[in-house]
Amino acid sequence: MKDTAAGKRKPVPRLRWWIIGLVTLGTILNYLARSTLSVAAPTIKNEFSLTTEQYSWVVLAFQAAYTVMQSVSGAVLDALGTRLGFFLFAIGWALANMAHGLASGWQSLAFFRGLLGATEAAAIPAGTKTVAEWFPARERPLATSAFQMGTSVGNMVAPPLVVFCILNWGWQSAFLVTGGLSLVWAFLWWFGYRSPEAHSRLAGSELKMIRDGQVSGELGQRPATRGAVLRSRGFYAIAIPRFLAEPAWQTFNFFIPLYLVSVWGLDLQSIAMWAWLPFLAADFGSLAAGLLPPVLMRRGVDLIASRKITMTIGAVCMIGPACIGLAGSPGLAIALFCVGGFAHQMLNGALITLCSDVFDPRAVATGSGMAGTSAWIGGMLFTFVIGQSADVYGYSPLFVALAALDLLAAAALWWLLRGFGGPRKGRPA
Repeated sequence: MKDTAAGKRKPVPRLRWWIIGLVTLGTILNYLARSTLSVAAPTIKNEFSLTTEQYSWVVLAFQAAYTVMQSVSGAVLDALGTRLGFFLFAIGWALANMAHGLASGWQSLAFFRGLLGATEAAAIPAGTKTVAEWFPARERPLATSAFQMGTSVGNMVAPPLVVFCILNWGWQSAFLVTGGLSLVWAFLWWFGYRSPEAHSRLAGSELKMIRDGQVSGELGQRPATRGAVLRSRGFYAIAIPRFLAEPAWQTFNFFIPLYLVSVWGLDLQSIAMWAWLPFLAADFGSLAAGLLPPVLMRRGVDLIASRKITMTIGAVCMIGPACIGLAGSPGLAIALFCVGGFAHQMLNGALITLCSDVFDPRAVATGSGMAGTSAWIGGMLFTFVIGQSADVYGYSPLFVALAALDLLAAAALWWLLRGFGGPRKGRPA
């Protein structure tokens, strides 16, 4: 193949991994921005005299906007292209996060939180679309795991960074710092990203390897519209398990610091020391989601089955955080949260990668965004349950429910993808 992509500039070896590194950095900053509130929540709750129910409404504002915009952002990314679409959304979430410092009560905080949710919704669809454009099918699990690890790293960085800002400059500064970092990344993305065909530093041999290794759409079809996506069985095989599994991750994201304060009476310094550990464990879960499917495929398991097995192992591990109510110390509770972080990111990585497997690259962001909407509806409903019950019944029954939902999600995945097989793409029996 003629090296038209490289032009006269020297190609960068394995450029696709540099591209996914840029996506991963953006994902880190996306999740750092959204996690700023959860770490600052004990301070803000005290300053604004918020109840847990009022705080849950603030969280719900983010979740509602994010839920609606998951589908919209995916369609926007498919229409505008990954480069321009992701850039605009990144500018939006950076400014929305910085605006949190202007809040004067739970209502204004909820408004700015809604703006943040609407703009942050593009991150996962954009990452999934980038993977579909830049990677052959066999490398997609590891590439997806790479940018998905950014979600955990962002959450992991948030406690020490946000607590440092609060203790030195006040809680408002935490939003300015984390939003400012996202603003810088937006311009890095604009100047650093191009599609494979348009990238002047991509070697023709790497472009050929990427294109030769890509899979057509689900069952050989190429769904490119919302209607076509909604008519495909593969969409529901992703959307329903994500609806059931997402509440666990959102509970970890938004409520771990509040749980540690309300149940164990920890202070800000203790939260900074311990609250990041579950997200470090989640990084290993993301890595496992990328490494296990190729191992299974080398042993004769087909592509779709390798995703299903990976997801199921993660769901079974969620039994660990179901036992948090039995913990006799905050250290043991954190350890069980670590099991939960690992488990969820392992199963979620498998589900997100499936979007790249069952949809054509032209519809990946749309399919991923619509599945994300389903996931966030589940998370939003569970947040409402937390707001109504945590102060009355405590957190223990909620953690048991999260594990049960993940096991049900695994069962739904196997049922809806029954008959799919083949080493390269699903094929009904």
